[in-house]
Order: sequence, then structure tokens, then C-alpha cells
Amino acid sequence: MNSFGVVFRVTLFGESHGPAIGVIIDGCPPGIAVETGDFIPDLKRRQSGSRGTTKRQEPDLPEFLSGVLDGVTTGAPVTLITRNSDKISSDYDEFINIPRPGHADFASRLKHSGFADMRGSGHFSGRITWGLVAAGVLAKKINGTADIDARLISAGGSDDIEKALSEAIAANDTIGGIIECKIKNPPVAIGEPFFYSFESAVSHMIFSIPAIKGIEFGSGFASAKMRGSEHNDPFINSSGKTLTNNAGGINGGITNGNEIIFRIVVKPTSSTGVDQTTFNFKTGEMTTLRVKGRHDTCIALRMPVIVEAATAIAMADLILIDRGIHGER
Repeated sequence: MNSFGVVFRVTLFGESHGPAIGVIIDGCPPGIAVETGDFIPDLKRRQSGSRGTTKRQEPDLPEFLSGVLDGVTTGAPVTLITRNSDKISSDYDEFINIPRPGHADFASRLKHSGFADMRGSGHFSGRITWGLVAAGVLAKKINGTADIDARLISAGGSDDIEKALSEAIAANDTIGGIIECKIKNPPVAIGEPFFYSFESAVSHMIFSIPAIKGIEFGSGFASAKMRGSEHNDPFINSSGKTLTNNAGGINGGITNGNEIIFRIVVKPTSSTGVDQTTFNFKTGEMTTLRVKGRHDTCIALRMPVIVEAATAIAMADLILIDRGIHGER
């Protein structure tokens, strides 16, 4: 499936080297002021061009196909696309028969019986996250005063990101990273018990981003080393403010009004220039693969704005669900 959401429903479509990629946002409330210029700041943050990112250069300019009239959402599905122009599909020809270790090449071959579009990794490309970022811009308008801020806090196992990046570039290899996301002024009491808790909704969206391998909220895995008396967050006033925030702003799957904090793990990009052993399905023999073409040394460099967008989408859906159950708060 290519859709997420109960009320605020986001559907991604397109392939990396197809004519265009885009997003359909169903359930977007009518009357929200929006224009193409609103999307540019976040879309630029997702773009490549900085050191350690792919040399592929796409304009990424958004076009409305539906759902917006005279600068306001109509209540109909909002459809946004951007055209693909900078494509070198020949870089991917060999992956049809020689899958990259760690990539979706082999799994997508099985999943789609050999019919998957392999150009630029097709629908499995990080380029498809353009649609997440675009949908996130609209979601942020629904989320009110919530301030979502994600940043890369380490790369290649080091807090010295620039040094780790230099070493990876020199080795013609790739590295991953850890991104920390904080939400100030979050909406209070959103999140449904058990199957659509705040953590599960956000985690679902976060894992829709390619290369994500883990997530933790608040004190996360460190909680296993604590005692309950140490991990519990004492309330210090009637608004629910707590002295500590090991819970990461969430109790029972419901936001408690404190700052929400979580961290995610981004794996190294699969397309590395280092020789790797893999299987050649055409010859039926093992072979050595050295990936050529344009790829990110550290895809985590471009992740923060995507993480913010994914979080905003999950929050918007939970807010609209809550309004449907409880009405305006």
C-alpha cells in the first residue's frame, strides 16, 4: 500500500525516473490558505547539492493539480506533483540482474515479479520523499502552534559530522546517522489507545522514510537500565509540566503537553563505491559489484526536514481523529 492516514490520508505516487512524482492528500480540511511558495523552503531543505549528497539536481517545483482554488483548499483531495528532469537511467541498468546488497533491488524484484521500475530505484527511491515533505507543509498548517524541529546529531558513529563525512568520502563509502526530533508546544491529549497511539502513528510514518532502522522516544532504550522511581516524571504544576521527561511527552500513547522528543537511526546508503559481493541472476554466479553513478554519501544529511514532515502528517491525522471523536477542544 502507498497510503497512510485515517482522516488526513496521504498517498505517494510516481517513480524516481518517471515523468513526475507526487502526493495526494485526502481529508485536508477546506479553507486552508496555501500557495506553491509555501512549499519551497522545506522542499529546498530536502534537495541535494551540499557536500556528501547526490549530484542529481532537480528543480522540485510543486504544481497543484486539484484541491486548491484561489489560494485556498476546497475540501477535495489535494494533488501535488513535481516533474523529473535530471535522469541518467543507464546508471541503474545492471541492478536488474545484479541487486545491490542492502537495497530493495532484490526484494522489489520478488514483490513485483520482475516488473518493478528499476530506473533510479523506481518507487523505492528516496526521491519519493518529496511527496512526504509536500504533505508535511499542509499538515503543519493543521497542527497550529506545534513547532517540530529535527536535526542530525551524529553521523558515522561520531558527533563530529564533518570529520565523519570527510572520512567516508575519502574511502568512497557511505555512512548513516542519528536524527533527534523535538516538538515544542505539542497538541495535548492526542493519540488513541493501543493501535493508534502517538508513538505508533509517528513510528508508522517514520518507517515510511527509506533507510530508517530504529526509533526511540524519551529515554528510549536507556529506560531498561532505570528503576521505576528514577524513570517516572514527577508532575510539578496543574498544567501537567513534569520535572523530567523520560516519557518523551507521551503517557499511555497520549501526548501529555510536555515537549515530545524522539531519535531515529538512519542506515548507511546502500549504493557504496566499495566492492561488494552479490549474486548475478542472469549468469547464476556470484559477482563483484562496485556501484557507480550519483548517490548520497550520507542520506541522513537530507533527512531532518523529511522527519519533520512525517511527524507533522501523523500529528495532523491524530488531531483530526480527535476532533471527530471529541469535537473541538
